Amino acid sequence: MSLSPQLSSVLIAYSEPWRLDQLCQLVAGLRPGMLVAAFSDGRSALAACRRQLPSLLILDGELEGLDGFGLLRELRRHGPSQRLPCVLISERTDAPSVRAALPLAPAAYLGKPYDLDDLRSRIDRLLPRSAGGLARGPLGDDSLDSFLERMREHCRGAPLGEAAYAAIGSLLAGQTELAEEHAVLLGDPQVTARAISFANSHGPQQAQPSQTLAQAFERLGRTRSGELLAQLASQHNARLSDPQLAGLAGRLADQALLAAQLAAWLARRLQLDAAACHTAALLHNIGELALLRTLQDWLDSGGALQPDDLPRQLALRAAGYGSALRARWRLPLGLRQLISAYYALGSGVLGREALVLNLARQLLELPADRPATALAGCRAARLLRLDAAVLEQAPRALRD
Repeated sequence: MSLSPQLSSVLIAYSEPWRLDQLCQLVAGLRPGMLVAAFSDGRSALAACRRQLPSLLILDGELEGLDGFGLLRELRRHGPSQRLPCVLISERTDAPSVRAALPLAPAAYLGKPYDLDDLRSRIDRLLPRSAGGLARGPLGDDSLDSFLERMREHCRGAPLGEAAYAAIGSLLAGQTELAEEHAVLLGDPQVTARAISFANSHGPQQAQPSQTLAQAFERLGRTRSGELLAQLASQHNARLSDPQLAGLAGRLADQALLAAQLAAWLARRLQLDAAACHTAALLHNIGELALLRTLQDWLDSGGALQPDDLPRQLALRAAGYGSALRARWRLPLGLRQLISAYYALGSGVLGREALVLNLARQLLELPADRPATALAGCRAARLLRLDAAVLEQAPRALRD
């Protein structure tokens, strides 16, 4: 395909979602109507440039996969993109790094954190004038609702739980091995979802997709699994700094782990796939967790939260965030169907694992003063032909 630019457009590739959103809004303010393509990893951005060359690049030097330096180096090898203007933003501002970037001929080389007014001025000089004039209004004065709506397709998922973060730290320090920390990592929704996603998209091709953390780690191998974990721990807001958001995230993560333990227990009693049930139940509320991480991004970008914002946004957007994540990460269809069954049973033929997921939710939602046997007549228990005595034994509290 041709690499010559045909339309005025800007390609922005930045690793931090709220910074990526901020840069998109900056360009929209400077040139209303200009096409903007946003990416969070270097390889996707390079593929887009090869399909259609933009008018301007804004690149994060520390992109995942292929960093901004490597991306620009690839583009400079081809005639049409050798003179493509690029704003390169990097945490590497020492003299050797700046000298090393000179052969790549960036139009601007800025350090992190960038000065917004300076960046706006530089981008305005580099953008074609035909798409609109300089907008002088303040940036970042949009509403929480519009911010969250834009971020839904770009969020990084859930924050890491404290136990998982500590386990990864021990692994990276060489104090423990992956096998020793597996039980801790097995209880973390973000680690589980990202490992499954990464293994299926970057691991060796296999007839069946990975659906559990153990399968994903086996497919990736120790070295690549360790690299993925290091990347997850180093991401912005891998842990939430706001006490209210962090506290709620901890409670939601505990709820996910309890659901996973209960679903796996039921599956084992019925001689079903306990690992798949554990994974699906663990990921059932990753949308809520991802939304909390995005709300931390909102606070970091200078926004504020009103008392009713948190419950309102969770009720309004958590399900959408979860659906968007599962689709974007291309989690296996069977796993997504089990997650859906946690919330509701369809009218068609139901797999027994789906019934287990649904029953696990009902058990967890049952008031503590009501016995589990109260659910003996529910649809899921009846179709599973589950004895009331088994329900009575079901764990309804976290186990160590």
